[in-house]
Amino acid sequence: MSGAEIREEAEAFQQTFASLMLGSCSVDGQPHVSYAPYVRDLEGAFYVYISELAQHTGHLQANPRASIMLIADEAATENMHARKRVTWQCRAEEIQRGDAVFPVIMDQMQEVHGDVMQMLRQLEDFHLFRLIPEDGRYVRGFAQAYRLEGIQGQPATPVRDRGHGRSESGS
Repeated sequence: MSGAEIREEAEAFQQTFASLMLGSCSVDGQPHVSYAPYVRDLEGAFYVYISELAQHTGHLQANPRASIMLIADEAATENMHARKRVTWQCRAEEIQRGDAVFPVIMDQMQEVHGDVMQMLRQLEDFHLFRLIPEDGRYVRGFAQAYRLEGIQGQPATPVRDRGHGRSESGS
């Protein structure tokens, strides 16, 4: 498959999810992993609407770097060491309620995640973040890892392991 076809496959895979795994870090460097429902815009940025009660909200406000992962269900995976997945290193930006994009994304959230969003969007302790993918990986299985760059459709390129010339097999 060409790099463009791999990128298209990775994009299609990402569209099968309603939530993502979210990695963030506190100001003192303590890692934290959680999950959040999301939507994407036409440029490929991810949006999460998260509560101040969740650790990741304060982390993203203090340290606007995040990692996200979308990973195949264990029940649908033949080999746990080679689960299909996409990971992204992201830059996080908080979207203020007065921003023109806020109601647009919240309407999209309601369409995707249901009427609960109508109630949640009124809660002042919730914050909307745009997660802008910068560098990513798509792992199709053993010896099938590809680098993804940016949010706009650059062809995927094979990942090589530590200069030994073989494709990376895992994470």
